[in-house]
Amino acid sequence: MIAMIAGRRLLVRLLLALWAVTLPAAVSAASAQRGISDAGPDASLEYVFGEIEANRLDSALERTETLLRAYPNFRLAHLIKGDLLLARAKPIATFGNASGGSERIRELRDEAIARLRAYRERPAAANYIPRYLLQMGPEQRYAVVVDTKRARLYVYANDAGKPRFVADYYISHGKAGTDKKVEGDNKTPLGVYQITSFIEQAKLPDLYGSGAFPINYPNEWDRRLGRTGHGIWLHGTPSDTYARAPLSSEGCVTLANQDFLQLSNFVEPGLTPVIISNEIEWLSLDDWQAERKGLQEAIERWRRDWESVDVDRYLAHYSKDFRSDHQDYSDWVAQKRRVATNRQWIKVGLDKLSMLRNPGRDDMVVVTFEQNYRSDGMSDRIRKRQYWLKEGGRWKIVYEGKA
Repeated sequence: MIAMIAGRRLLVRLLLALWAVTLPAAVSAASAQRGISDAGPDASLEYVFGEIEANRLDSALERTETLLRAYPNFRLAHLIKGDLLLARAKPIATFGNASGGSERIRELRDEAIARLRAYRERPAAANYIPRYLLQMGPEQRYAVVVDTKRARLYVYANDAGKPRFVADYYISHGKAGTDKKVEGDNKTPLGVYQITSFIEQAKLPDLYGSGAFPINYPNEWDRRLGRTGHGIWLHGTPSDTYARAPLSSEGCVTLANQDFLQLSNFVEPGLTPVIISNEIEWLSLDDWQAERKGLQEAIERWRRDWESVDVDRYLAHYSKDFRSDHQDYSDWVAQKRRVATNRQWIKVGLDKLSMLRNPGRDDMVVVTFEQNYRSDGMSDRIRKRQYWLKEGGRWKIVYEGKA
């Protein structure tokens, strides 16, 4: 009996140590509102660890067994069940009771930490918005935001221009971390990307699970910075695996197959943006609206100054570091001055405007829109993409090209 009690107490300390993190007051209060989804196994894990904390190990074991009936390949749950059973008989020394701590046990421990920390640090969906979703285009019904630090993928719907939380899922990413720079570095890229296509399960090896959504890495900014690599996908897991460790891919973002299939309901190739960040910056609704309005006004000034046929006013919106796909700043300026000499009037319409902030320290936003250009010399309608960067407190265009 003494050994059993000691085992139970030690198990409580060992498992509680997995998720003993200090939460910022604002985030902790927000998470109490249960603003983020309770779907999937994470709510059950939270319950299991709560029962362990209260020393109700029989209840914890019962919920763990229920969890395994729903997710038979969930290795983390198998490990917790083993510890709970072992604690009935004797003291255990380590999480997973593995002498020396095997690599697999460490991976499962990391998964437990990631799942529970993300669950406990959830923002209130109604009051906080990812900073990156400044404006989704009307045709973009959903957006995907990945937080690699918390091993979490969030789905937001376009609710009349305001992002609205829909779902979140545990994910794995590059075994060497993030900020991909070169081919083969086993890192996941950070930035604003687009889903380009869907590859069905029948055309893939078992490693990729239920399917794959490739993204457009390297994008225009990646290529400008000389970043290399290819084949960065969102995809599932092998058929015998429920979930992978937080850092386990060669650069892709991976989800449990059940979660991938749910995600498929929201993703539209060619339309759905994917923002991958080291750690999501959350904004209050008021701060989000202020940032959004500031950039909208800068874009509108650019449009009006182009219509003014005053080439100096128009070019003032472009950074000296500007580059298009084929021109640097000086070539761009020379071309625009040549064209302006033959124009008496210009009308520019912007439709389907999307503004997605690039993760990172720089104030950069990827702006995409349909441009309807008319003048006395020509007219055309194209899909255009610009990168706006804040320089000296003012928004400037550093890249422009066809989207």
